[in-house]
Amino acid sequence: MIRRNTLFSAALAAAFGATLGLAQAAPPMAPGSAAGGTGGSAAVGGTSASTLGLGATTTGPTGANSALGTGGSAAGGTKDMTSSHVNGNANNLHGMSKARAQEGGDWSRSMTQTRDHKGEVSSRTRSMSHEPGGPPSKSTSTIDTGAPPR
Repeated sequence: MIRRNTLFSAALAAAFGATLGLAQAAPPMAPGSAAGGTGGSAAVGGTSASTLGLGATTTGPTGANSALGTGGSAAGGTKDMTSSHVNGNANNLHGMSKARAQEGGDWSRSMTQTRDHKGEVSSRTRSMSHEPGGPPSKSTSTIDTGAPPR
């Protein structure tokens, strides 16, 4: 449990630091390394839901190292729910976060799946919100670093 919170805290700090312009420019990635992530949010009628997933992996002569962080938040509803988990080992990490807020017929939700596997990072976030009487509003963001050059 401590490792999961540490990974999430480090990834979240890096993401928000970069968003706010507080982070320095990163040096070029070493061969056999990959990093990336996605995030998204949805809001309607006073409800909001957001999720984020970030992953990094590197392979070298001494083996592979990976880090993955994921999290989410939901607010504004009477039925708010969030869940996050990270599973795997140094060669294959996968995590998922879900967030949902509901107030009457208005609801917002977001879900992020992130994976570090064999030197690749992939992440997908889907967000959706709905008001009664209209169609749902949907968005999706994805990233897949593909196999790193050898």
